[in-house]
Amino acid sequence: MKLILGPQGWKGFLLDLVYSVLGSALVALAIAVFTVPNDIAPGGVSGLATALAYITPISVGVWALMLNVPLMLAAWRLLGPRPLTLTLLATVLLSFFIDLFTYFLPGYSNNELLAAVAGGVLSGLGVGILFLRGISTGGTDLAALLLKKPFPNVPNGIMLLLIDASVVVIAVLVFRDIEVALYSAIAIYLSSKVIDALAQGVDYAKVIYIITEHGDEISRVLNERTDRGTTLVSARGGYTGGDKHMVITVTRRNVLAQTLRLIRQTDPKAFTFVTDSTEVHGEGFKIDD
Repeated sequence: MKLILGPQGWKGFLLDLVYSVLGSALVALAIAVFTVPNDIAPGGVSGLATALAYITPISVGVWALMLNVPLMLAAWRLLGPRPLTLTLLATVLLSFFIDLFTYFLPGYSNNELLAAVAGGVLSGLGVGILFLRGISTGGTDLAALLLKKPFPNVPNGIMLLLIDASVVVIAVLVFRDIEVALYSAIAIYLSSKVIDALAQGVDYAKVIYIITEHGDEISRVLNERTDRGTTLVSARGGYTGGDKHMVITVTRRNVLAQTLRLIRQTDPKAFTFVTDSTEVHGEGFKIDD
């Protein structure tokens, strides 16, 4: 039981449950209302299930579950009990919501481009929400994980792209319409962008590098006024040859302007540049379990 609950106990498990319901419902809404009624295959298992449901009397939700179960059984040793339990939960919820929404909600089929956009965005939101808790709906993620063993040198992104592209090709053959590939590509692209945006929204930070002759003063001001730590590195000017400090600090986007203003007020001549960091671990940011 402890392996399934994880280090956060029942509180973390209940949060996982809430995220699983919300994320699965959004993905199912995208599939049932927007992609399936327009014969759009959004990649992965859901896209393959859409194509198979078109040529069989079995629903998309049932196909998605049938395709995911063998993948999860094969991935048991790779994932372990807790991640696999959460993935199984999300998979069952997704299949349930797909059939529920298909029965009760009307499908949108007025404009295929808008359907691809809406389906891609909603699907990305749902998968992104699940990813925030380290949960997946199985399918493409598990397939890519399993294929990494025989093809260890293929990057994850390329593996996912190849799987999604294969699903789109199958959908084109089933629906016999090249526009399926175009609209499916739009949905897959938007979904990936939304997933990335959600992931970056949690850990997205700014790394500030300050080259200055007043490193101690800037470090003190930032420590006191922004509640962020700093690191001082001794440096020497390549042009002037003078001794300087490089002050390094990491801050969140919403206080970047305030931090830069404090730096300018402390040393107007400081040379400052800012870079993006999509993931930060440590005090004040994400703490590893």
